[in-house]
Amino acid sequence: MTITIFGYDLNTPLPYVGASVVEIIIAIVAFLIGYFVVAIAIWAFKKSLKRTKLPNLLVEFLARFLKAILLVFVLLAVLPILHIDVSAIVIGLSAVIGLILGFGLQDTMTNIFSGFWLAMLKPFEIGDYIEVNGVSGALEAVGIMSTTLTTPDNKYIMIPNKLIWGTTIINYTKKPVRRVDVSVGISYSSDLNRAVGTAMEIMKENTRVLEEPVPNVVITQLGDSAIGIQLRAWAKTEDYWTVMGEITREIVERFRESEIEIPYPQLDVHIKGKS
Repeated sequence: MTITIFGYDLNTPLPYVGASVVEIIIAIVAFLIGYFVVAIAIWAFKKSLKRTKLPNLLVEFLARFLKAILLVFVLLAVLPILHIDVSAIVIGLSAVIGLILGFGLQDTMTNIFSGFWLAMLKPFEIGDYIEVNGVSGALEAVGIMSTTLTTPDNKYIMIPNKLIWGTTIINYTKKPVRRVDVSVGISYSSDLNRAVGTAMEIMKENTRVLEEPVPNVVITQLGDSAIGIQLRAWAKTEDYWTVMGEITREIVERFRESEIEIPYPQLDVHIKGKS
């Protein structure tokens, strides 16, 4: 069927392209339909897996892996519409895969299997705040090759899975309760017992501080300019930073009221006269 617009035959192949406008439109529509079908298939796949006891991270990992494979098949199915020789692309892909197998297999496979074990053993869940390899942020996803984090100031961080699996992982939100440590120094001339008592009152009066485990105050050091004490209060993980801020503010205000000095760093210099 001939389709013309303003006298131009849309079935005529475009120069340097080899496909007509009609064929390009058909290819685009076919790819969008394929993409939509893949999206439905992945949705059904994830829904079926979530009925099992598999970890959510593993479900997401497998879904991403399957989606990538299916989209490659959709692309290979659409390209012949544009008169593109798929066999040449397959040969090209084979060459690329050969190069990966020859030169990059170790890193590639290590990242894939590291991502699989991270998703399987789930040292963290999506939304957890973690620290790994010197960077920290909220976990967004564990992908096929890398894991993504978002920092509190909205920076996007992508870390290869192998660097996560092979190093120490600190998960700040894994446990429902965390200990809030607030350190402060008091002058040697101040009443130590009053400082400790005031610190205990501050923690006990805070409604977000848990009664169990019991909060306490410890002497941490005898410094050059001050006696170091540390307030140790337990709070729900989601209240951690709130409790930290409230206790710190209360220490400054209550120590001032009680005339407990928080000294600046000091250095005593003794000058000896000439003999």
